Amino acid sequence: MATVLIVDDEPDIRELMRFALEEGGFRVLEAGHADEARKLLSEHPDLVLLDWMLPGRSGLELAEQLKQNPKTRSMPIIMISARGEEEDRVKGLDTGADDYITKPFSPREMVARVNAVLRRARPGEIADEIEIAGLTIDNVSHRVSAGGKTIDIAPTEYRLLHFFMTHADRAFSRSQLLDQVWGDRVYVEERTVDVHVRRLRKALEQTGHENLLQTVRGVGYRFSSK
Repeated sequence: MATVLIVDDEPDIRELMRFALEEGGFRVLEAGHADEARKLLSEHPDLVLLDWMLPGRSGLELAEQLKQNPKTRSMPIIMISARGEEEDRVKGLDTGADDYITKPFSPREMVARVNAVLRRARPGEIADEIEIAGLTIDNVSHRVSAGGKTIDIAPTEYRLLHFFMTHADRAFSRSQLLDQVWGDRVYVEERTVDVHVRRLRKALEQTGHENLLQTVRGVGYRFSSK
């Protein structure tokens, strides 16, 4: 169970974040300011969700200190702020933070971002092979197969399928998929997701698994055998 340290001076925000993270299977630590957060570093959190505006020392200052300290340099940080302008995002990421979330945010998207950052930080912990309903994706050979038949799949569709299969039974919006599969610094239209979903479904038709990729009305897409 990965541990996430929330650093935010608003109790209501912390409660919302804690509930979503615990539902996502995380152990959660909470701090209302930078000094309290530093004391909780002894608990060795796997990731820090750090608010920009804190009483006393700002989140930016704390992020810079964590990234300059050899003991905490590799600890992933996601900055959280109501400041959503490009200049602010760049400033936040320049501290060495691994991602930046703008308030107000979707709790589900926050959990997805946490999972994505942790996967990048600990790539060796991703299973070499994932199988769902007879469909298998092999992360070593980068092959997709079912019933002994290899499915011909393009690189982008492979990344999309890999994300879906590592997050089965969860619905994701187009913007979430863009962030997680294409990267939040790549500026493409949300409808690009629809194009690649159609291509992925067509590829999965080769083995009759296209129905695993489901459209969730009003939300986006979900990969599920249910």
